Amino acid sequence: MNARVASAAQRSRVAIFVSKFDHCFHDLVLRHRAGEFACDLVAVVSNHADLAPAAATHGLPFHVIPVIAADKPAAEAKQVALLRELRIDLVIMARYMQVLSADFLERCGCPVINIHHSFLPAFAGGKPYHQAAARGVKLIGATAHYATAVLDDGPIIQQDVARVTHRHDVEDLIRKGRDLEKSVLAQAVRWHLENRVLVYGHKTVVFD
Repeated sequence: MNARVASAAQRSRVAIFVSKFDHCFHDLVLRHRAGEFACDLVAVVSNHADLAPAAATHGLPFHVIPVIAADKPAAEAKQVALLRELRIDLVIMARYMQVLSADFLERCGCPVINIHHSFLPAFAGGKPYHQAAARGVKLIGATAHYATAVLDDGPIIQQDVARVTHRHDVEDLIRKGRDLEKSVLAQAVRWHLENRVLVYGHKTVVFD
């Protein structure tokens, strides 16, 4: 048996990874400012510069590390070096549209929470709302999970769904899904920071 003791007085140092979508980013930052998260937001890391002005508005350091398919290991090496330099305890992928490699996850030295815009295990991978619309589903969902080397396959922390009908097109699903993504990710982050999540195998237990 492995045991771990955590002090509620110790605040985690958190980095948010983003790309161009900003809804989860803004939601996390505003909740943090409202005192919902027992952590310090230390950095925002992105493969694009689009959200730099938004990060500056919130007074958050913004680090642009472009990711080029031909040289992705080099970009991830820079990310890992930054996380270690800043002593990051948790990475939050707030719609960061890159797949983290097994090497990154092994070397980054901290858990990584991802939000996937689907009720996993359904519609893993890219464009899940398009996949859902094509299948004519009556429920769409969002899933917050710990990132692993297998895409969208990590231990699930939190999920939620919204009802849809044949009248909703892809844009409707995306719009409704954004609200789910924000609330599901925020709840998963809160539980993790409060040390309520126990991972065992491919599952989690969340203590209330």
